[in-house]
Amino acid sequence: MLLALAMNPFNHDVFAPDAPSVCVNYNGRWVRVPKGANVVEVARAQGDFLPHYCYHEKLSVSGNCRMCLFEMGMPKLDANRQPVVGADGHPELNWLPRPQIGCATNVSEGMGIRTNSPLAVECRRGVLEFLLANHPLDCPICDQAGECKLQEYAAAYGTGRSRFGEDKIRKPKHVDLGKNIVLDNERCVLCTRCIRFAREVLRDDVLGLVNRGGHNAVAGHPRRRFDHEYSLNAVDLCPVGALTSKDFRFKMRVWFLKETKSICVSCGTGCNVTIGSRERTVYRLTPRTNEAVNSRWMCDTGRLDFHHLAAPERYTRPLARASGAHYETTWAEALRLAAQRLRAYHGGRVAVLASARMTNEELLLTRLLIDELGIAMHDVVPRAGAGDAFLRATDLNPNTRGAQLLGVGAGGRNLAALRDGVRAGRVKALVALHEDAAAAGLTADDLARLELLIYVGLTPNLTARAAHFVLPAAGFTEKSGTMVNARGRLQRLNQAHPPPGEARDDWEILRDLRALATDGSGWATIEEGFAAVVERVPALAGLTLARVGDLGVEC
Repeated sequence: MLLALAMNPFNHDVFAPDAPSVCVNYNGRWVRVPKGANVVEVARAQGDFLPHYCYHEKLSVSGNCRMCLFEMGMPKLDANRQPVVGADGHPELNWLPRPQIGCATNVSEGMGIRTNSPLAVECRRGVLEFLLANHPLDCPICDQAGECKLQEYAAAYGTGRSRFGEDKIRKPKHVDLGKNIVLDNERCVLCTRCIRFAREVLRDDVLGLVNRGGHNAVAGHPRRRFDHEYSLNAVDLCPVGALTSKDFRFKMRVWFLKETKSICVSCGTGCNVTIGSRERTVYRLTPRTNEAVNSRWMCDTGRLDFHHLAAPERYTRPLARASGAHYETTWAEALRLAAQRLRAYHGGRVAVLASARMTNEELLLTRLLIDELGIAMHDVVPRAGAGDAFLRATDLNPNTRGAQLLGVGAGGRNLAALRDGVRAGRVKALVALHEDAAAAGLTADDLARLELLIYVGLTPNLTARAAHFVLPAAGFTEKSGTMVNARGRLQRLNQAHPPPGEARDDWEILRDLRALATDGSGWATIEEGFAAVVERVPALAGLTLARVGDLGVEC
C-alpha cells in the first residue's frame, strides 16, 4: 500500500530519537536540532511557527511562495578557515544581507536563524502584499473563509493595507478540473502543492502551470481530467480557496461545523477522519493524520460515503407488521413483542445475519444472544471489491477482523446453509443486523416463509419490507465503539451527532432485545461495553478506550 507504507520519499524522519543533531542559534538561543531538518521544521520543533504556503511534509520542496523567508547567519572564519569562537563558547556569526527560503534551507553546525528580525518581518509583509495584489478581497463569500491561510497570514503578518491601486488581473473561474473538483484560479497563490501531489504521490501528472508573469495559472491537461480516486486530497492541500470540493462547495461555513475524530467505514483500511457536522447533519469527511494507517490521505469514495445517512426514506421510528402492513409503534412495544416471539425459537430454528460493519461492542452482544439462544446458524456478509495500490482495501467491510475475533462471522461460509435452511423450512426465524438478506441469496419468497423476521438497520430494502419488526438504528457517524481494521489495528468510532428521530444506537437495541429475549444482562455505557469486549478477547487484554486513543493500537 504505497500511501500507507512508503508514504513519500521526501518525508525522511529527521526527528527520530537517534537522529544526529547539530547546534544552531535560533532567535538568539543556541539549541540542538536534528541534522538535515529544514528551517520550517526547526521552527516548529522550537514551538514557533514559520508561515508557509508551498511547503508540505509529504511533498518535495519547491521554495516558490517565499513566505518562509528568514535571516541566516554563518560562522565567521579565521585565516585558517576555522570558526571564530566567542566568549560564550559558540561561533561568532556573520548575518547574510539577503533573506533565505526556510523550507529549502537545511540546518548545519553553527548556523544562525532569525525568524522575527526586522528583515524577516518586512519580507513576509512584502510577500503578502504581492500575493494580495491580484487576489480578490471578498473573503466573506469565499468557500475557504475560516480556514484560509492567506486570510490568516494577512491578519497575522500583513500590513492591513495595500499600495496597489491598479485593476486586478482576472484569471479563469469555475474551471471544471474533474468529477469532484472546481478550480478558481483568481484565488490561487501558485504554491503548486496540487501539482506536486498529483505528480509525486498519485503518479498522475495531470496538473501544471501555464502562461507567464501575472497571468501564471494552474491548469489541467487539455485532453485529460483530474478524476483520480484520491483527487480530493488536493483540496485539503490547497491553502486558499482555489481548489474546492463540488460536494462541499458553498454548503456550510466551516466555523459552524462540529469536528469529531473518527474512522472511515468504507473498507478494511479504516482511514482516520474528521467528521464535520451540524445539527444532526454530516457535511464532510476529511482525512486525519495517522502515519500507521492512512498518513494524511483518504480515497474519494470513502470521503463521500455519508450521504445515505440523510436519506429521506430512512427509518426513524420502530415498525411492527400487522395484517400485512407496517405500522409505527413505540420502542417498548416493538422490543417486547419482538423478544416475546424470539423466545419461542432456539437452536437450528433461528439464524442471525450479522454485519462486519458493526462495532465490536455490537458484535459481542450479538454473540451473547447467539450463545443464549443456542443459535448454530450465523454469519456476516463478505464484501470484496477492487482495492488499489494506495489505501483502498479489497475487503469493503471495516470490521471483518472484529467479527472473527468475537466469533460472529465465518467469512460467508455459512450463508448457503442459512439460505437452504430457510427454503427447507428448518429456519423459522431470522435476525438481520444491518444487512439485506438478499446479499445472502435470499429472495422475497424465501423471506415470506419465515415466521419471524427482525430487521435492525437504516433504510428500506428487501429484508426491511418483509420484516415483522423494523428497529431503526444508528449510522457510523451517530454512534461510538471500536473496530479492528484489515491490518489488525484497533480503532475508535466516535459519535458526532445523535441518530435522527427515535432511531437508537445499535448496542442499546441489542442490549434491550437480549435482556427481554434471554434475560441476559447488559451494560449502561460504551466504556463498559468495551471492557466486556476486552474480557472476551485475549488479544485486547489490558486495553481501555483511553489507551486506544485517537490513533488506535495494534492488537
